[in-house]
Amino acid sequence: MDFIVDYLPIIWVALGVGLLLYLNIVVKLNSVLALLIVAILVGVLNGLSLTDVVTSVKTGFGSTLGSLAIIIGMGAVLGKLMVDSGAAQRVASTLLKKFGAKNVEWAILIVGAIFGISVFYEVAFIILAPLVISIAIEAKMPYLRLGITMVAAATMAHSIFPPQPGPTALVEAYGADMGMVYLLGIVVAVPAIIAAGIILPRVLKNLDLPIPPLLKKSEEVDLDKAPGFGISLLIPLLPAIIITGATIYNMIFDKESAVGQFINFLGSAEISMILAVLIAIYVFGIRLGRTMKEVMNSFAGAIEGIAMIIFIVGSGGAFKQIILDTGIGDLIAGVMQNTSINPLIMAWLITAVIRIATGTGVVSAITAAGIVGPLIHTFDVNPVLMVLATAAGSNTITHVNDASFWLFKEYFNLSIKDTFKTWGLLLFTTSIVGLCVVLILDIFI
Repeated sequence: MDFIVDYLPIIWVALGVGLLLYLNIVVKLNSVLALLIVAILVGVLNGLSLTDVVTSVKTGFGSTLGSLAIIIGMGAVLGKLMVDSGAAQRVASTLLKKFGAKNVEWAILIVGAIFGISVFYEVAFIILAPLVISIAIEAKMPYLRLGITMVAAATMAHSIFPPQPGPTALVEAYGADMGMVYLLGIVVAVPAIIAAGIILPRVLKNLDLPIPPLLKKSEEVDLDKAPGFGISLLIPLLPAIIITGATIYNMIFDKESAVGQFINFLGSAEISMILAVLIAIYVFGIRLGRTMKEVMNSFAGAIEGIAMIIFIVGSGGAFKQIILDTGIGDLIAGVMQNTSINPLIMAWLITAVIRIATGTGVVSAITAAGIVGPLIHTFDVNPVLMVLATAAGSNTITHVNDASFWLFKEYFNLSIKDTFKTWGLLLFTTSIVGLCVVLILDIFI
């Protein structure tokens, strides 16, 4: 009986997830309402006061939208402008011509990894999604097949390589050499991305789904009048270039100086996205002879199409915050702390379990580092491998408590079942393969 009492928080969350799936799949309740209802219920069952429940919901909803709403909204506008101007089609046709339909997945894999390292995952996803769909249409293949490739590359690169916040914090927590994290990170990331991004899509069945309404072309575009390949690729890359430039500046110069503050202002994800959209309005609109009214129709259409997704992502953030505030991550960490398994496997397992429970990669990674970090000297394990094992664990399968799960589902217009089959399976694959490569490296290092 004491065992059940001790683990009641986890039991309530598990029941909450089950109820959420029931409300979505069986009752067909809108995901926003379902997420908010379950978040409130789980908070109450876990002993939070009604006032604390309201505070958690507002904090989770607000903080998630505070960091993602502008990025998602401006990214959708940028994607819509690219689709309507023919820029996305230009990039698609050029890549297909250079790589061929059989090899285009490798191009998507490389581009996805570059974006995953350079910008926040949500920025990478929201910018690359229209390109992926345009390429898939040109190549006459299911768009979800290339979507899996892109997401596998972006999520794995985002989880393993600095300057992303998770791996950067892990380098600090474990006292690892950042240069070696990059070098061995490539060894870990490449097979994981190939397994999830190249092999997995060829194994999965029934990926030929209708094009999401948001990314359908409003009218046929004359490719002769479309922007050139260089400018069509440069505009969506601008946020990555600006953000990376700011990061490099901070490594060399004083970020607190007036110049440094201005560069970091431009290098924020939100401002860099707004700048890219303003430039796109001219390059993909006015310069091509479109009127401002026509361009703003594309702008409004993108925001209208993305509005529900933004609310769902915010509601997912509310559910995540309720889970975090109930202390489930600490409970899981305490249970795992007394085990005596290989520290690399322990780091991966603690991180993966907390990620599954809370839906937050950075929190799960840092929590695991706090528990396993002191064991590095006891077990004489390489700190770089600890970083990579923990990072792989933070990239494991997620579900309805993860805002990125809902972003993938709603943007690609998928059912819950198809989201688990694609999003869930690709993350699980990258995580497991990543851990296996780390364990192999441990034999030789």
